Amino acid sequence: MNDHLGTGQGRHPQGSPIRIHLSVAPGERAAFFPPPTLAALAALGEITESEPAALHTPDAFGRALDGVHVLVTAWGFPRLDAARLALAPDLRFVMHAASSIHWLVGDDFWATGLPVSQAGAAMAPAVAELSLGLTLSLLRRTHRHDHALRSGQEWDAARETRRGREISGARVGVVGASRTGRHYIRMCRALGADVRVHDPYIPSGDPLTELRTGLAELLATSDVIAVHAPATPETHGMIGAREIAAMRDGAVFVNTARPSVVDMDALFAEVASGRIDAALDVFTSEPLPVDDRWRGLPNALLTPHIAGATSDSRQRGGQIVVEEIGRFLAGRPLEHALTREDLARMG
Repeated sequence: MNDHLGTGQGRHPQGSPIRIHLSVAPGERAAFFPPPTLAALAALGEITESEPAALHTPDAFGRALDGVHVLVTAWGFPRLDAARLALAPDLRFVMHAASSIHWLVGDDFWATGLPVSQAGAAMAPAVAELSLGLTLSLLRRTHRHDHALRSGQEWDAARETRRGREISGARVGVVGASRTGRHYIRMCRALGADVRVHDPYIPSGDPLTELRTGLAELLATSDVIAVHAPATPETHGMIGAREIAAMRDGAVFVNTARPSVVDMDALFAEVASGRIDAALDVFTSEPLPVDDRWRGLPNALLTPHIAGATSDSRQRGGQIVVEEIGRFLAGRPLEHALTREDLARMG
């Protein structure tokens, strides 16, 4: 079922139009597909649309996917199991506008041989940039000063918070040489940081091999620990109580990746003690409850899982969708295709 369909002119070899079904939630649709991007997509085929939330019954799914050749998905789309795939017999390519597809595809999907691509590369610069911003804020102790002033402390008392430091010359330890991790590493090095990275899958000959170190050494010697590892069985809980306890007094911890990589109870205990500070964009419970324990810590800097959600990243994502579908229809190699093996090491 992995044969390509067309000539790049929006028509099936037999002359019928290529049918592209776009299923992206209303709140994201315009961000991914502003008018010029939507027009470029329409040039590739006939577009039909539905909201992901409306496709969770078999009848609705079957009606929406009837005669569809290319499916564009995002968050909230139902899992492509055998029952749903049987309702879309003409489907030839799945293009996910976001990043992780673990929830979208499984054994049933891989058995079909259908190609699938995702636009996760669009989010990597945005996530890395927020991670850098959080890093700089923690190093300069901006979050503590802000809390002190907002909570009514006297000016001089607020200034007595331990002095911050600059990123230039600081040891930054990066856990995970992912796409995002690599963007973050480049940014930190450009600002003069001394970067080290832990990732057992850095290939031989990769420029990052000269920065590679073991996790224990990374944690014990870094002023900043930044997590950019995916959520996989191998990474689950890899930064536990012992690893967090090994961090330097006064070090800072930044996680814009996945909460499952970290023992969040152990991290909370260390941050609550004041020994280290932390910035988090991801949490075990999301949305974060209004009475959650993390909200009460003056030395915790929190954002609501928005690292990848910039207007720029959404526009890049839409462009990747259009370009990748164009490659598929023209029979050219895909640039963002994923395999079952790829997913084993991806979040």
